[in-house]
Amino acid sequence: QVQLVESGGGLVQAGGSLRLSCAASGSTFSINIMGWYRQAPGKQRELVARITRGGSINYANSAKGRFTIARDNAKNTVYLQMNSLKSEDTAVYYCNAHTGVSYWGQGTQVTVSS
Repeated sequence: QVQLVESGGGLVQAGGSLRLSCAASGSTFSINIMGWYRQAPGKQRELVARITRGGSINYANSAKGRFTIARDNAKNTVYLQMNSLKSEDTAVYYCNAHTGVSYWGQGTQVTVSS
C-alpha cells in the first residue's frame, strides 16, 4: 500500500506560479512512476506530467514549456512547478504513484483567475 499526500494548491492570477508537492509513504520502494494528473469540471482526468524512478519524464502538450516535474527519491516526494498559469489550468490536481497498481492522492484544487 502507498499513501499520497498533496499540498501546494490554491488561487493564483493568470501568469502566476504555483508549486505542488506530493509525499508518498508506505511501500515506497515499489513505486516506479510518479506523476500528476488533473481533472477540470465536466472533463475527464488527464495526465499533466510523470517521472520514472530513473528520471525519464513525459509531459502533456499543455504542460510543455510551462510546468516542470521533479522527484526526490530519497524523500519519496514528487513536485510540480507550474509557471505562466492560465485559466484553463484550473482543475483539481491529483498525485499518482504506480507500482503495478495505481495509487491516488486526495487532490488539491488549483484555481487560476483571469
